[in-house]
This record gives sequence, structure tokens and C-alpha cells, in this order.
Amino acid sequence: MLNKQTMISIEDALPGRETAMHIDDVHFVNQASLSAQPQAHQSQILFGMGCFWGAERLFWQLDGVVSTSVGYAGGYTPNPTYEEVCSGKTGHTEVVRVVFDERVISLDQLLAVFWEKHDPTQGMRQGNDLGTQYRSAIYTYSQEQQDIAALSKARYQQALQEDLQAAITTEIKPAGPYYFAETYHQQYLAKNPNGYCGIGGTGVCFPPNLQD
Repeated sequence: MLNKQTMISIEDALPGRETAMHIDDVHFVNQASLSAQPQAHQSQILFGMGCFWGAERLFWQLDGVVSTSVGYAGGYTPNPTYEEVCSGKTGHTEVVRVVFDERVISLDQLLAVFWEKHDPTQGMRQGNDLGTQYRSAIYTYSQEQQDIAALSKARYQQALQEDLQAAITTEIKPAGPYYFAETYHQQYLAKNPNGYCGIGGTGVCFPPNLQD
């Protein structure tokens, strides 16, 4: 029997499919394109914070965020379904893709939201949500992003240690393929205001960057 809190191997992962998920491309909240690539002065990054419904809402509310979407990353199975990801047999985690205008909001400001609004010390779970698809993750699109994310992890780990809290388990890696989740998951809490939101932080603030 599969332990959903143990990462599956590439050999044992589901085969998936060649056909990409068809989604409605219009953001339900701000009417941006979900699939558009970053334009001039824009960047993208992927955040895994547990259930992606509540995580996405955190970011679309921020000034400077151009578009958000939810999907699957960090695993092996191409073009997985939600049910496949929840089985623990794809290796993916639930993520939010954030496209942001660097002239309005910095990556460091996004990372402050990321670290403060979930518990990055829980391994293959987030609260009562158990499984590898709920692990904490940052997937980056440049070496600069990778360096900023790694430094922010070190800063937040120091803050957690000062508060006698556990070690961070967040994985920080260059982004691989990002697969869109089904349309009904996109901007879910805007479509379903009373829907489930499992987001909850440690209560420890992200320390300011004294170099700014």
C-alpha cells in the first residue's frame, strides 16, 4: 500500500498523457490570461503551500501581481489529473503560478507572504492535509530567483529558531514543467467564497531584508 507521505520514484509514477489539460484561459477575478508568458518587467515563480485554493487567493489580492493560476509541478507524470496527483503517484505538489510586475512588487515581498502564510516545517503535509502533493516548495525560473529564495529560507529559518520552532522542509529547485489544474480549481475561492481554505502560518514574521 502506498504511503502518500513518501515521495514516489520516477519508475513507479503514473504514465500520464501527452495531451495538455484544456482550461478556460481568463482569470475569474482580474480577467488576465492564465497562460500568457511574462512580458517586459514581469517575472513568474511557482509556490507550493499546501492546498492551492487558499494559496492562490493570497497572491491575486496583491498589488503588482498580474496573474495567478493553480497547477501541478515538481513531479514526474505529464499532464496529470487532480485525482492522479491526490493519489500520491505523480510526485507533483499543488502550486500557484504567480506572474508579477517587478516594478510594483518584488520577489522578496512575495516570499514574505509565502513564508508567513503557511507552515514550511511540516514535510509532506500542511495541517490536516496529508500527502506529497501538499509539501512546501518554491520553483524558480532563474539563478537570481534561486539565490533570493535560498537566502529568504535562511532568513526565515533563523527567525523560526529564535521562536524555538522546527526546521524548514521547503524544497527550492529550478522549475520543471508546470501543468495547469482543471478549470474548476482556478480561482476556486472567488467562485466558491465559502470553500475550504487550509492556509495557516506559524505566527513568525518574515524578517525584513536589511540590505533593501
